Amino acid sequence: MLQYLIILLDDTSTSYCHYSPSQSQHQLIALADLKAGIRFAMKENLMIQYVYPACDLPQEYKETIETIDHSKIIPSNSPMVEEADVVVFNNWKDAVGFSFDESATYVLRICKEDLFAQKEVIGTFISKVARLNIVLIDVETFTENDFSRYKSVLDSFGKETEKLYKAGMSPQLNVITDRIALSQMNNCNAGSNNITLAPDGRFYICPAFYYSAEDKETFCVGDLQSGLAIKAAKLYKLAYAPLCRICDAYQCKRCVWINRKMTFDITTPSHEQCVLAHLERNTSRRVLESVRKEKEFYPEQDIKEIDYLDPFDVRIDWHKI
Repeated sequence: MLQYLIILLDDTSTSYCHYSPSQSQHQLIALADLKAGIRFAMKENLMIQYVYPACDLPQEYKETIETIDHSKIIPSNSPMVEEADVVVFNNWKDAVGFSFDESATYVLRICKEDLFAQKEVIGTFISKVARLNIVLIDVETFTENDFSRYKSVLDSFGKETEKLYKAGMSPQLNVITDRIALSQMNNCNAGSNNITLAPDGRFYICPAFYYSAEDKETFCVGDLQSGLAIKAAKLYKLAYAPLCRICDAYQCKRCVWINRKMTFDITTPSHEQCVLAHLERNTSRRVLESVRKEKEFYPEQDIKEIDYLDPFDVRIDWHKI
């Protein structure tokens, strides 16, 4: 069931996930479409998440935005960044020296090479914020050697989160702490519990589908006049993802855009996505066990030891479950 409406306010609205916006020219959503999107959210009882560009907005847009409860996703270089519920860094250098708010959530979009090279710097951010989400923007390029390097990064972040947990703090780093806290899948769920309204006034499964389509008709799933029309809508639900529905890498975003891009099937994740998620899962397990040696820590949680990184490799055994 839908719970969120994501509204891209401009063609250059920041990405907060794996995709990168393809447009470089500013094009605000029409004010009439913004108001219609708000009405749609009210009728469907959806929470709105506004995604901002780096530029300022006209006053009339600002006033319209405030007519309904919402959250704001804003890039760090925006003049409106102090209003953000979620601040997005599109470059790790933008985070260095940034005046962090320890009660706020931050997203760091980063390529693998920068993550590998700057793991020590990035690790210092964890204690400065309420929550840090690390988003890799080049998942599809990972090699076996990269997986080993990513494990080293996770080990480094794991040591930092362990230290903070043992000091009585509650760090939140998506790739480490989410799996410790979760007892069921908590994926992106694009197309099942959230949908996107783009600046062209039409609906898309998520922003990535809007920005990646040369022919917008290909990925459009409705408009403000006729409503939603998602073909094979059930395929976006976890129950229809054969491997994912019995996987316990609960923190995995299960990105349907990456799925479609790399396996040509929205229900089937790529090898790269699965391995990264299971490396994170295993690091979470090690952190959980380490902290438990010194204090009571998530006593209800049980992350089992496994001998695989890609569920596809053991799919025959899973079929017997």
